[in-house]
Amino acid sequence: MSALTKAKGFKKSKSGTYLSMAATAFGAIGVAKRLKSARAEKDTLVLIDATVSAAAIVTGLAILYRELKRLGDDDVLLG
Repeated sequence: MSALTKAKGFKKSKSGTYLSMAATAFGAIGVAKRLKSARAEKDTLVLIDATVSAAAIVTGLAILYRELKRLGDDDVLLG
């Protein structure tokens, strides 16, 4: 099995999904800092941008959570 095939399989695994969730949550830290600074500077455009980014992070985490649940449903030991 090639390294590329293993990498593609990892993306669809539980471990890969957890790693994606952690990376997405880590991105939320930067967005929170941008929201805080935009509010302090009263910069409406940056505030809107950070809010849209926060919504994208929440949506991404919801999609990854759904994928994690789907992977859990395929588990033979659970069913």
